[in-house]
Amino acid sequence: MSALFNFQSLLLVLLLLICTCAYVHQIFPTILDRNKQGLMGIFWKAARVGERLSPYISLCCVFMAVSMVVGN
Repeated sequence: MSALFNFQSLLLVLLLLICTCAYVHQIFPTILDRNKQGLMGIFWKAARVGERLSPYISLCCVFMAVSMVVGN
């Protein structure tokens, strides 16, 4: 099933996008900083969310991991 139709999969994709963008921005900041506008701006915004809401994103990742282990 596609991640668009399954809410848990959609949340998982969003969390992975946020975590990946924050990690890439930490390692290579110039890649995301020069692309703040347009389609690539989505990745810059996801990196900002991951950096600023890092404790909450971490808790969401832990809850998602537990729900995937227990739920399946």
